[in-house]
Amino acid sequence: MKWDAIFPIPLPDDPKKWDGWNRYKSTNPYERLCLDPRQNPSNELIEEHCRELSRWWQKKLPLKNQPSNPLAQLLRSGLDESSRYLTEARLELLDPERRKRVDEELAAQAQEAAIAELHKFLAFSLADGLLTADEEKTLFRFGADHGLDKEQMCKLIEDELKTSGARRAAVASEPAGGAHELNGAGSADPKAEFMRMLRLSGLDRDAMTDDQRDAFINVAENSGLDPGEAEDMVDAYLEEIDEHQTEEMSIVAQRSFSVALETANKPVAKAIEEAPPIITAEPRLSPDEERRRFNNYVNSVGGQMFLIPSGEFVMGSEEPAAPPNEKPQCRVNISRFYLSRFPVTNEQYEEFDPSHKRKRAPGAGNRHPAVYVSSLEAIRFCLWLSSRERKKYRLPTEAEWEYAAKGNDGREYPWGNFARRGDLANFADKNTVFAWSDQEIDDGFAESSPVGSFPRGASPFGIEDMAGNVWEWCLDYFEQYKPAPKVDPRGPGTGTKRVYRGGSWKSRFASLRTTARSANAPNYSCNDLGFRIVCECEK
Repeated sequence: MKWDAIFPIPLPDDPKKWDGWNRYKSTNPYERLCLDPRQNPSNELIEEHCRELSRWWQKKLPLKNQPSNPLAQLLRSGLDESSRYLTEARLELLDPERRKRVDEELAAQAQEAAIAELHKFLAFSLADGLLTADEEKTLFRFGADHGLDKEQMCKLIEDELKTSGARRAAVASEPAGGAHELNGAGSADPKAEFMRMLRLSGLDRDAMTDDQRDAFINVAENSGLDPGEAEDMVDAYLEEIDEHQTEEMSIVAQRSFSVALETANKPVAKAIEEAPPIITAEPRLSPDEERRRFNNYVNSVGGQMFLIPSGEFVMGSEEPAAPPNEKPQCRVNISRFYLSRFPVTNEQYEEFDPSHKRKRAPGAGNRHPAVYVSSLEAIRFCLWLSSRERKKYRLPTEAEWEYAAKGNDGREYPWGNFARRGDLANFADKNTVFAWSDQEIDDGFAESSPVGSFPRGASPFGIEDMAGNVWEWCLDYFEQYKPAPKVDPRGPGTGTKRVYRGGSWKSRFASLRTTARSANAPNYSCNDLGFRIVCECEK
């Protein structure tokens, strides 16, 4: 199990400088106390961590009397519950029998996580629809390194071949016992496999985000490559793509020059008659033509993907009450794309990561949006789905998200300009206990709701749950708006915070506006933040 160092000494007073504080409610008692189970912590260390964490929370107790304080809103229920959860974790780990049961459960979870990792690696291996003998050997070696037995690996591979429709190009040799060979001559070259995976992605230097790059490096590490070597291979791949694009541009330029030269040497009338048309931009189909040509579809995890046709809209808000991060407005042109009708659900996300089931919010079923998912994990889900279907899935850009939410008529909310109705969205109403909860409205839910519970709140394109329920990660890192017109803008490729949109069940109604923005660290996750996905549409 991977483990991050999350117990700096002394503990920072500012919770934004240290994320260990928000693990007090984890299902893992080691994690609650910021302990690494692999180090077999002593009773003294358990006591010390519990004591230091309890002191940290005690210093924050005066915030309970300041409900409007942003820090109090951040810490919320921990001000009341942290002491109980920390004490429970301490007692669990100090008792030898109870600690043994915890360790056994964590071992089972580690195996489940290993199966999930093999499943992701397998999806990349089958991206071109074939599984070679050498690739299969690599998969078995990968699984063995992660503690999986041969029977588990055989079943997982057979199930994925059946699900994906891929086939074996050759059968890996088997030892006498009938199980697949794990080692020996002819093993797949992990470098060649990694480079093949990069080429299948189709990403270039402009399209590959830092987090996508990190996801590729993580896959390379899992297949036995040195991270530094994998970084060099990604750079080599991007240079290869750059050279290919430069060659194509050169050929186009030479052809254009030849045509111009031929035209210049002909009589004027003849030249005008025969000269090719000057194309300054790709001819754009009308929205109706796009809808006829590009049909909505259902992806392999059961998510409905709706076409958002090309269009133009004004991004941002100039309303006096709008915060500075929504200004100034700018005109944006958007090319067609597919967007999931609903946020990705628990059931859909757990096809990618079965271990996520333990992170579900209490009472959240299969149709509830997946939460406790960082933007990095959401990006890995998109990479996995891309490999599985051989399409290009990703998070929506801010511009795509806002256009899908508001259309081109400048509406304030996805459904129009009217507010404060409980049949339109799930927000902080009488069922919640926040200082800003609207006690006059009842939307029927105390926390998140199953996707599709508010069809009257759909956007002009039929996209639902874009306002309230859970915030949704976007691809862009945060930056202030600039007034210049844009075409298919993608925010900065690096930054400290990634944007999310839409408001949640914890939000005031005003935060459900189509232009409202928020942001947090890419590895941040919580119980009211999820995501939906884009599939790129052919141009």
